[in-house]
Amino acid sequence: MKTARPFRLAPYFSPRIWGQTDWTRWYDNATFAEPVGEAWLTGESCVVETGEWAGQRFADVVKKNAEQILGVASGPAEFPLLLKLLAPREKLSLQVHPDDASAQSKGYPRGKTECWYVLDAIPGAAIALGLKDGVDDAAVRQAVAGHTMEEMMSWLPVGQGEMIFVDAGTVHAIGPGVTLLETQQTSDTTYRLYDYGRPRELHLDDALRVMKPHTRAGKVSPIQHEGFVRLIQEQYFTVDRFLLKSEESPAFAASPVPQIFVALAGQASLLCDGERIALERGKAVIVPAGADASTVQSQTQAEFIRAIPGSQKQ
Repeated sequence: MKTARPFRLAPYFSPRIWGQTDWTRWYDNATFAEPVGEAWLTGESCVVETGEWAGQRFADVVKKNAEQILGVASGPAEFPLLLKLLAPREKLSLQVHPDDASAQSKGYPRGKTECWYVLDAIPGAAIALGLKDGVDDAAVRQAVAGHTMEEMMSWLPVGQGEMIFVDAGTVHAIGPGVTLLETQQTSDTTYRLYDYGRPRELHLDDALRVMKPHTRAGKVSPIQHEGFVRLIQEQYFTVDRFLLKSEESPAFAASPVPQIFVALAGQASLLCDGERIALERGKAVIVPAGADASTVQSQTQAEFIRAIPGSQKQ
């Protein structure tokens, strides 16, 4: 089997009623006529920018080259992790995602467990993460009908550099004034409980079916390793942060699962098998499971995230 080489993806910009039109903080000339809430970095509609698959839709490339790209993560020919940038101008709906068992009982392939790395946050920014103690199904129904659902939530102040784990079954919402890098299971199954009167469909019965009064959701303490910080290590994903000085070159061994590199600041390139790919801010570079060992070379001080499917030991 031919060895797969890394490649970079162009983000797919997803319109959202709560989003914003100006994304130039992350992408040159990225202004839009309608609000964009999410930049999908590894979404199925992303387009490959570099290498032999340039110009092709990411989902099609994965489907045709599943063994090379996914390795032991193969099974369904679908990339296992969806990484996004989220930049809400308004509050997101109060919502909940199912776990694997709940999703599969309704015919979906998997649930949606996720985590959020806070890239920016204005003073006072907060997220809703879980129901207050003692809030049951009847209280939720009454609060939704009475437009007091926000009062049923536990609100958590957040700041730049923090990692938040959002376990499936956790009722949650993101407030305005934050920019997040989200890493999640590849799923878009979302049940809205409350949407502040906006004209969008609610899924109250489904939400009550999958929500849990207590989960492991919350802030995650980072763990310092030699050369990087482990932000989170969970069943479905591991996320590490690297901060390089100019002309540093950390090496990354070949992996049995794909690796995703997302640049946040500075200038750096990924080298693999004689090929050099620029790590561009807010874009994902995929190192397939079948790729050789790689190196990241920084031209300036640089910051990037590496995400890996599953709980990976270091």
